[in-house]
Amino acid sequence: MIVEGKVLKFGDKIDTDIIIPARYLKYTDPQYLAQHAMEPLDPEFYKKASAGVILVAGKVFGMGSSREQAAIALKASGVRAIIAESFARIFYRNAINNGLPAIVLPGVTQLINEGDYVKINVETGEIIVNNQKVYKGRGITGMPLKILESGGLLDYLKKVSIQNQGGN
Repeated sequence: MIVEGKVLKFGDKIDTDIIIPARYLKYTDPQYLAQHAMEPLDPEFYKKASAGVILVAGKVFGMGSSREQAAIALKASGVRAIIAESFARIFYRNAINNGLPAIVLPGVTQLINEGDYVKINVETGEIIVNNQKVYKGRGITGMPLKILESGGLLDYLKKVSIQNQGGN
């Protein structure tokens, strides 16, 4: 699975209330949530991300509450993948379950800049920056990769259910 796009960069400890503020949690439409993703840090985020971007962030991305809407809002806004120095455990799981690749690369904020063009091999963790530099992040394999390739956990379960019933 290859994912690519232009980089939007953030720092350490981006919590889920920054990713999607609590006042929007009463809404369930992913496109509505997307319009407010990262709003406290960058009110123009939705416009920037809508073309399809890769987020680069520092340590403990997605810390805070376990709100699944954080991953949903980022994916719906156009984020194709996140590369971070580390992730909060629950956010990481929510990202995979919602079909949003999350790649760990220690030191990434020193290696990749805002506006760089990044190509990621999600399975191997290979990250190519501006067709020049190559870095090795932690790839995603096994069941999590199958979930990502299906578009998320629900789509994966539907696919497995159909296969178990003798379908394609």
